[in-house]
Amino acid sequence: MVVEHLLAAESTGVNTTVMTGGLLIALPIALLAGLVSFFSPCVLPLVPGYLSYVTGVSGADLAEARRGRMVAGAGLFVLGFTAVFVSTGALFGQFGEVFQGENKEIITRVMGVLVILLGLFFMGWIPGLTMREFRFHKKPTAGLLGAPVLGVLFGIGWTPCMGPTLAAVGTLSINEATAGRGALLTAVYCLGLGVPFILAAVAFRKALGAFGWVKKHYAWVMRIGGGMLILTGLLLVTGMWFSIVNEMQTWTNGFTVGI
Repeated sequence: MVVEHLLAAESTGVNTTVMTGGLLIALPIALLAGLVSFFSPCVLPLVPGYLSYVTGVSGADLAEARRGRMVAGAGLFVLGFTAVFVSTGALFGQFGEVFQGENKEIITRVMGVLVILLGLFFMGWIPGLTMREFRFHKKPTAGLLGAPVLGVLFGIGWTPCMGPTLAAVGTLSINEATAGRGALLTAVYCLGLGVPFILAAVAFRKALGAFGWVKKHYAWVMRIGGGMLILTGLLLVTGMWFSIVNEMQTWTNGFTVGI
């Protein structure tokens, strides 16, 4: 009986974390935001250089490098920037928990306006502003040992460059109003950003061909990403976000996670 009670409590905790609030909508948006960030002009052209650095293999030899070493280097790099982004997401979630309260709707609508502006910025429709990144002059040691450190520096230094998509995820983290949900949202964002890095390491030669196609269609990548942000912002501003959340919670009533 004690074991059954413990399992029931654990199941309830999982459901409370995953099945409440706007996470059912926010998680797919965070995943797509991570994918858009990876394929943006900010990140994609630098992927071969990153893979070369985190594996200690020269660019010319990447296609012939041992797959295990490639995956290990890419994985450690992804873990590095994931630690940075998840910590930030938890902080945003905690901020939302402390400051929202009765002002939840007002703050959500203000954040919605911000997300719309970020979407316009991402599409290049706000003149005079460009995506920039901070650079660190002192780089970590090349190879597997330096891979997680470079990941951390990427998470810190490239945040302004990926600002629109990452800020949108941060806005959703504030809206969810708990540190745990904020961390979960940014972890899913990192999944969308990090998995393509690892897939590129697994099949580098094929990835180069895919990257070439994406580079020819950068305009569409930016339009899709910006459109996603604008749509999300409109849902938040108009209050439709809350209506969709309530409807989805109705669908999931009585759903339990099997353990």
